[in-house]
Amino acid sequence: MATPDSYKPRIAVVGSGAIGCYYGGKLAASGQDVHFLMRSDLKSVRKHGLRLRSTENPEVFLPRVQAHASTEEIGPVDVVLIAIKTTANDALETLIPPLLHPGTTLVTLQNGLGNEAFLAKRFGSRRVMGALCFVCLNRIEPGVIQHMGLGAISIGEYRGKPKPRTLRLVEALCQAGIDAAAVENLITERWRKLVWNIPFNGLAIAAGELTTDLLMADPGLKKLVRGLMEEVVAIAAARGHEIPASYIDFQIERTLPMGPYRPSSLLDYMAAQPVEVESIWGEPLREARKAKLDAGRLEALYYLLKRLTSDRLAAGQSRKRTRTE
Repeated sequence: MATPDSYKPRIAVVGSGAIGCYYGGKLAASGQDVHFLMRSDLKSVRKHGLRLRSTENPEVFLPRVQAHASTEEIGPVDVVLIAIKTTANDALETLIPPLLHPGTTLVTLQNGLGNEAFLAKRFGSRRVMGALCFVCLNRIEPGVIQHMGLGAISIGEYRGKPKPRTLRLVEALCQAGIDAAAVENLITERWRKLVWNIPFNGLAIAAGELTTDLLMADPGLKKLVRGLMEEVVAIAAARGHEIPASYIDFQIERTLPMGPYRPSSLLDYMAAQPVEVESIWGEPLREARKAKLDAGRLEALYYLLKRLTSDRLAAGQSRKRTRTE
């Protein structure tokens, strides 16, 4: 296996929000050749650089960033880190092709289920890997990412067990100061992440724009969090992905130190941006139906979120039209 010093792939980050900038920025700071596709932050980052602030670690400042306006400008790369929201997945059909050469690997850092299958159908399953990011981050201003805690990343192949390329990428991330590990079954890990994402991202919106500490402080909502987690574990088991019941307690306990954290879906909702309803709640519910399982809490949350997010998005678009008229 290549050593970190000899493994210097050309990396593109597609989706330079909090997740893309954090992991891409850490890799760039460690000496990797990282190119960022940027839109709204492009001018600011070119002028002022990229800052990764943290309550736990020293600040990382990159005064010169390889930031680009298009994937054509970046050109073919060895690894693509995909960090756009799943609501924008259709854009990948035009964004990805300029980045490809015969050996390019596509690594989706996205939430929910179905993202690897989307990429495999369009670009070939042999290219596809996935990553699970367990981190508390917010983009607080153009080119500035605030890290509040955690940061581990789990990486696996879409099909089969880890390969040499999986281990090389894990090693590069570790060299960048990221707690990274290869996983034997990527889809099982996706279900494990959904144990947290489904209740906390969903209830943060549906319960009235609440941070995680407020969800945990309300006995009724805390009971609903646990009930949703139990449903997710049951659905996962029915689809062949066993998760121990103790994992529920682990996820609840690890949430307590986060304090007043706003999950990413809540931030999107508050900004009247599209929320990843289908990949985080819709796909797991469809998996429950395939298994003929009753998932009443998840089903109710899914339909609530569909309505709430649709209304908020429409209201945001209406305000934008009013300002431009």
